[in-house]
Amino acid sequence: MATHLTAPRTAARPDVASIQRRTLRLLFTTQIIGGIGVTIGISVGALLAARIAGTAMAGVAQSAGVVGAALLAVPVTRIMARRGRRPGLVLAYAVGAVGGVLVVLAAATRSVPLIFLGMLLFGGGTAANLQARYTAVDLAEPARRGRQLSLIVWATTIGAVAAPNFAALADRATSGWGLPPLAGPFAFSSVAFVLTAGVLLGLLRPDPLLTARRLAEADAPVAPPAADPPAAAAAAQAPAAAPVGARASRSAGMRLAWSVVRGQPAARLGIAAVAVGHLVMVAVMAMTPVRIGESHADADVLRLVGIVLSLHIAGMYAFAPVVGWLTDRFGRRAVILGGVGLLLAACAVAGTAGHHTPRLSVGLVLLGLGWSGTMVAGSTLLSESVVAGVRPSVQGFSDLIMGLAGAGAAVLSGFVMQIAGYPVLCLLAAVATVPLVALALRPVSTTASDKEG
Repeated sequence: MATHLTAPRTAARPDVASIQRRTLRLLFTTQIIGGIGVTIGISVGALLAARIAGTAMAGVAQSAGVVGAALLAVPVTRIMARRGRRPGLVLAYAVGAVGGVLVVLAAATRSVPLIFLGMLLFGGGTAANLQARYTAVDLAEPARRGRQLSLIVWATTIGAVAAPNFAALADRATSGWGLPPLAGPFAFSSVAFVLTAGVLLGLLRPDPLLTARRLAEADAPVAPPAADPPAAAAAAQAPAAAPVGARASRSAGMRLAWSVVRGQPAARLGIAAVAVGHLVMVAVMAMTPVRIGESHADADVLRLVGIVLSLHIAGMYAFAPVVGWLTDRFGRRAVILGGVGLLLAACAVAGTAGHHTPRLSVGLVLLGLGWSGTMVAGSTLLSESVVAGVRPSVQGFSDLIMGLAGAGAAVLSGFVMQIAGYPVLCLLAAVATVPLVALALRPVSTTASDKEG
């Protein structure tokens, strides 16, 4: 009898490994395309908004994309909890494509409300890219979750690093279409999002989240009730109405996510690391193109912005596998603190660079490395600190908090830039890391929910 019950689990393992390899390859490819779409728009978004609505409103327009990504995390993860990762990712990219089209129309009509709406929806591309990192670990072996998550983060490098330099090419290529300056990159972003959504719609089968859920439910009857005390303790910390199955996942919303996170110090640290790292990165990065534009002619701005942001994005993504390895080797909290140290160094270098572009570039590289440390280690810590049944909702809640933190930073950055200047902006961004340092230095213990099969 025992042999009959355990046979399905043994037979399913090779299939799971095959599905995971296929999922990782597909996500790797789509992250490249999606990364181009997101970054080519972000690289000129502040400049376009500044020309249409003024410098102070440039931060507001840029923050609209961050807010859009944050707000879309709620319906996208709700769809994922009910129907799997594929429809959620496709919807997010489709919304991003619509947003790109609206930004092009806003540039053509010089409509301030339309550019805000377009940037809001454009955040769908960012929401999809962020959720892809969690898709990578649905079927991952527990010991490899950090590295496989970081692999998908790293995949964005290939498209994102080159994307800012494509902005000038896209702008020239579309000038003959009658589009105004800086609108062309958003047209290219929409095409990239549509292509990515189509690939995922056709090829992300079987769905990794639904597969993981079915396997967990199939294995549940044969799992010895007391064989894994750490996993049992982890399950006990989750609400009683949050089993692994799809039925519970359908009811798992932001309220449930908050109740789970509130009782998990490790999950709170993971969310705080992701949110604060993103806040600091957005605050400094969003106003860097405007800072460059203060001292260079229009003909040189796009070229210099492309170079500086390419280096910054390389810092964000290129070393993600190394960060993932460090996270597994030295622990999540150590890497989070290391990321904070890099963020502080970035603020110091960028804030004192003046109009010296090479030094500003160094600061932006450090900024990207610090973001990578807090993002990879924080996301891994969060995912392993909650049980499988509530992970999509908690992950969506984390992206919501992260997005709102970044949006607030982007809104304030434009006003701070106009009133006090770029150095003061960098100083305030550095001060924002203090609560995270205090939280990270407090003793925390992770659950063993990552030991679940």
